[in-house]
Amino acid sequence: MIEAVGLTKRYGAKTAVYNLSFQVRPGAVTGFLGPNGSGKSTTMRMILGLDNPTSGQVTIGGFPYRKLPNAPRQVGALLDAKAVHGGRHARNHLLCLAQLSGIPARRVDEVLGVVGLQDVAKRRSKGFSLGMGQRLGIAAALLGDPQVLLFDEPVNGLDPEGILWVRNLMKSLAAEGRTVFVSSHLMSEMALTADHLIVIGRGQLLSDMSVKDFISANSADFARVRTPDTEPQQREKLSAALTEAGGQVLPEQDGALRVTGLPLPRISDLAHGADVRLWELSPHQASLEEAYMRMTQGAVDYRSTIDQRSGLQQEMPPGAMPPPQMPVAGQGQPGWYAPPPPQQGGQPFAMPQGQPAGPYGAPAAPAAPAAPGSTGGPNPYAQAAQPSAAAAQPAASDLTKPEDAR
Repeated sequence: MIEAVGLTKRYGAKTAVYNLSFQVRPGAVTGFLGPNGSGKSTTMRMILGLDNPTSGQVTIGGFPYRKLPNAPRQVGALLDAKAVHGGRHARNHLLCLAQLSGIPARRVDEVLGVVGLQDVAKRRSKGFSLGMGQRLGIAAALLGDPQVLLFDEPVNGLDPEGILWVRNLMKSLAAEGRTVFVSSHLMSEMALTADHLIVIGRGQLLSDMSVKDFISANSADFARVRTPDTEPQQREKLSAALTEAGGQVLPEQDGALRVTGLPLPRISDLAHGADVRLWELSPHQASLEEAYMRMTQGAVDYRSTIDQRSGLQQEMPPGAMPPPQMPVAGQGQPGWYAPPPPQQGGQPFAMPQGQPAGPYGAPAAPAAPAAPGSTGGPNPYAQAAQPSAAAAQPAASDLTKPEDAR
């Protein structure tokens, strides 16, 4: 099990991770989500002892990584698939890692077969594609047959068959009772792979719950109802009946109704009681991507601005017609979620009444036990959020080590 308590990491004036506490339990695939710059990679580096926390502590099986006996036999990790000498053969790269950890050479051939690289084992890694490099990194993580595994973007560069293979691999490892911690930006893949989610934003914990509970807590399910298009009076009659029963009814662009606050059987009974024929009655459950976007839209550091294209486009010849504007794919359809508009800085968090603010104006995390050797005391970053939008997030120039504050 991985356990973080009050984990904080600062790079000069930049706070990459602040007072982060969570547990990653064995027997389940735990997804680690957050926007770019939220501190996911920094947190994983602290778990593996590559970065020292400013305060707090993180342990694996009750011990810091550096104090684990023969750590590569107990913990496997893929943080950077490019961390390999390009002039080495794939097999020689793994053989060097195995010899450093006292792992028999036969295990190298085993993991090469597991990841599907046995036919290119004697090729230099500098000629590998991005997907092949990912497979080699996964092979290195599996080399010691560890009980704890960490993966940072493991499906990056893989083809659909490779993505399916990684998904099944993660699930099978967790089914064996191992601890599997996976960071990814692919929400659709996390929805199919992860059992539990830990979501952070601007270095602070936003959510720690199962995937099902996360979707339910950050989205609203609704029912889609359609009456005969040739009889608009039935649509109005049904709307009135549903509203009177306590439901909320919103019209869709295609003439259907979006109903919340009433279960499907109740909607069917009300339609029958009002003598209204239904052409459609279907449930809609939000996706993980929709729920994630709604939760983290106030914690996004890097937002695009509108491209004005001023002075860049050539003037059109006389009499020419501008090209028609193409519609946005999926816009107006059920489940389509419009991203927040571009703006300066992130939207402030909704602060509960009387709750103190964290270093970025977010709700302060619950107080965690002080780590051994820490000074404790009040948090110097805890202060009221400033009214200006610019104070809601630090300037981009504050990122003294952007590669570590991802």
